Amino acid sequence: MANGYSIFVGLIIIAAMCGAAWFFAPKGENQVLWRSSLILTFISCYLMWAITFLAQLHPLIEPRRSGLRKEFVHH
Repeated sequence: MANGYSIFVGLIIIAAMCGAAWFFAPKGENQVLWRSSLILTFISCYLMWAITFLAQLHPLIEPRRSGLRKEFVHH
């Protein structure tokens, strides 16, 4: 269900949203503030999602069962 391509699909979606934020930011003296805020928000949310997704896709620590009887433990 989950695979490595999800990271790239998410990156393409975030890039499109950043482009939309750049071009459709309200005109005026606060245009730079709007652009910066929206783009930083999109990138921060993407990074948080990507780190969490990759940590679950390839965990660093393998889970182990501890309550097994001796005859079921394989060394």
